[in-house]
Amino acid sequence: MPDTTRTARTARAKQRSITDKPAVERRATASGEILLSPAGRRLLGGVSDKGDILATASIAGLGAMKRTSELIPHCHLVPLTESRVEVVATPRGARATARAATVWATGVEMEALVGVTTALLTVWDMVKRAEKDAEGQYPVTRLVDIRVVEKRKRAG
Repeated sequence: MPDTTRTARTARAKQRSITDKPAVERRATASGEILLSPAGRRLLGGVSDKGDILATASIAGLGAMKRTSELIPHCHLVPLTESRVEVVATPRGARATARAATVWATGVEMEALVGVTTALLTVWDMVKRAEKDAEGQYPVTRLVDIRVVEKRKRAG
């Protein structure tokens, strides 16, 4: 039985071995939403002073998916065979959906989740001037419902 006692002197982190796992087709889809004020939502319909918000968010999400192993310590570097991030305006703000696929020994859920959260954070960054109140706070803006929508594994 593994030692579950954690102290500053005994705490350890290691990446789980996937050496003996077979490479199979794996897919994951994640989604999430950013809630925005009416002023922030109006900016989504066009190009802000920082550029096309939805397109920039999509590109940022794609880039982040490829760097997941650099951000999350236990994630393996996964060779993505497909990656897509779609960001669309919604009545409450914007929704991001990320899809990742690989033929590898470990899944791509984290890549999809990193794509979604990075896309949504990019939207936040690009509309934040409209989201701040008089005190510089964000009373409405928040990320919600970030989750893995689907995960599939198919033997190759």
